[in-house]
Amino acid sequence: MAEEKIRLGGMALANGVLVHGPTAWACAVRTPDGELKVVAERKRLPASRVRSPFLRGPARLAEVFALLPTVRRRLPEARLPFERPAVLATMLGSTIAVKALRDSDRLGPATQELVASLLALAPASLSLRGSSLASYHGAEHMSIGTYEHGEARPKEHERCGSHLVGPLLGTSVIGAALAARAPEHLRGPARLAASLGAVAVSTEIFAWMARNPESRVSRALARPGHELQHRLATAEPTPEQLEVADAALQACLELEDGVDTDS
Repeated sequence: MAEEKIRLGGMALANGVLVHGPTAWACAVRTPDGELKVVAERKRLPASRVRSPFLRGPARLAEVFALLPTVRRRLPEARLPFERPAVLATMLGSTIAVKALRDSDRLGPATQELVASLLALAPASLSLRGSSLASYHGAEHMSIGTYEHGEARPKEHERCGSHLVGPLLGTSVIGAALAARAPEHLRGPARLAASLGAVAVSTEIFAWMARNPESRVSRALARPGHELQHRLATAEPTPEQLEVADAALQACLELEDGVDTDS
């Protein structure tokens, strides 16, 4: 009987990789002088305890971003993905553009939401250009994928968060169209509820896609995310970058209960 693998997630940094499981996380980075540094600890409030179908997805997303201050405190050398000044400027510009778009009456609510969702991808796209982030993203996928499948894997991974792009675009458009039908004085709260609902529904669709990778619908929804991974979000890592990802993976597994790291 094959050994049951622990479900892992990850995040690429500009100089390393963060890997997290149900109860623990680990981060490994390469310092400018070539030193490999690793920090790992158990999660204080694991999102895996959330069972509600429409809360567990947002809870897991929130859990990852809530880890970042802890990672930075425990490992000051870590360079987070959105720290570059150009990326921060793009985030600000994207926010201003989205607000102006939503205040405009030229486009319908569904079209506004579609364009706004595409604009929101700009900071992430810029963060990958001209940096080592894409290579560490590829290393993260190869390390986790090799562990999960028991064989060497490519730089694209079937559970990458980029696969949320397809479902999120669709659910955001539907949510915006429904919110537009609310009375004018309730339209703001309705848009907020629609945005939160789109994230919740999208993460459930994403989970279904991971369980049914051969489905025609699943493949269609995954196509935008796969193309994003293949063409922009990942690059082939160097052996040194893959070593960093493997170090984070092993440190995380060592803290997860019932894992034999020598196997």
